[in-house]
Amino acid sequence: MNGYLHLSNGKSFVGKLETALDGDVSGEVVFFTGMTGYQEVLTDPSYKQQIIVFTYPLIGNYGINEHDFESKQPHVQAVVVYEANPNGYHYEAKYSLKQYLQKWNIPLLTHVDTRAVVKQIRDQGAMPGKISTQPTATFPFENEPELLVKQVSVVNHETYGTGDTHVVLIDFGYKKSILHSLLKRNCKVTVVPYNTPFSVIRQLEPNGVLLSNGPGNPKQLVHELENIRAIIDHYPTLAICLGHQLVALAYGGNTKKLPFGHRGANQPVYDALKKKVFMTSQNHGYVVEASSLAKTPLSIRFTNVNDGSVEGMIHQMKPILSVQYHPEAHPGPNDTDMIFEEFLEMMKAARKEKVYA
Repeated sequence: MNGYLHLSNGKSFVGKLETALDGDVSGEVVFFTGMTGYQEVLTDPSYKQQIIVFTYPLIGNYGINEHDFESKQPHVQAVVVYEANPNGYHYEAKYSLKQYLQKWNIPLLTHVDTRAVVKQIRDQGAMPGKISTQPTATFPFENEPELLVKQVSVVNHETYGTGDTHVVLIDFGYKKSILHSLLKRNCKVTVVPYNTPFSVIRQLEPNGVLLSNGPGNPKQLVHELENIRAIIDHYPTLAICLGHQLVALAYGGNTKKLPFGHRGANQPVYDALKKKVFMTSQNHGYVVEASSLAKTPLSIRFTNVNDGSVEGMIHQMKPILSVQYHPEAHPGPNDTDMIFEEFLEMMKAARKEKVYA
């Protein structure tokens, strides 16, 4: 059956609908540039309500296994590729790409001219779109979805590990790999809902807090900024992706939407502290506005080599470190895995200060 990808700018693209489609499916159309890692992308909560266009022409070569999920279920609205391999040629593969998406009733549209789609997004920015069996679409599309973080955050506290260092992970839509990065460093991790009050965090007596990644516009969480500020003012903090943007907003900075975002496993980032360039994995459509940090206690440490955008900050007086990229990778290079070591050192130093104060 033919299927269609309709963009809100009026452009439409025809392809082959590989999975069942029960009514039209809408979402923000974005593209991912990695050659591998599609399983992690499908299950990353940051892709909630998004239609993913894979730029690499052949997706699905190694199938879907039982180990590389970043959450318990896929979060993408739909998947658009040029060609989907019908089989998974890997000894750990349990499903093909098509089988996995069909299981979750997620549309898979193949044989689409993905180069032409990406050119539209690159030139005009990420935009709302729709997957349909109809060659024409009704306009306008919905532009501002509901609070997506609420849909992907945990409801109750969840505790993992028994290590000596206790980290509270505030869940805006965290990836499993972030949790594993802490557990393998002998941390005890308590995952809490995104709107957990400071008073409850204090009762948990953490050595530090981590603000996770997550979907959507950070300004949709403006009602949480006062609480976030209270938390990060009191504990050593590592913030990743959406968490990084919320740190900037909590201290009076500003965020803005990038034209088509950074989504891929090959983004070069310059570290002004180490004087090095690292390759990073990224998935975000919003960015901290550099000029807005002038009157805040935050300094820029990391910048994107390609477009100069803010990729990470440090607080001038408090043990707070934020990064726009994903130091845990998955998919992508682990060049910046040392960020977790820096976080541990921050918490260790804070514990010593308490002991000898």
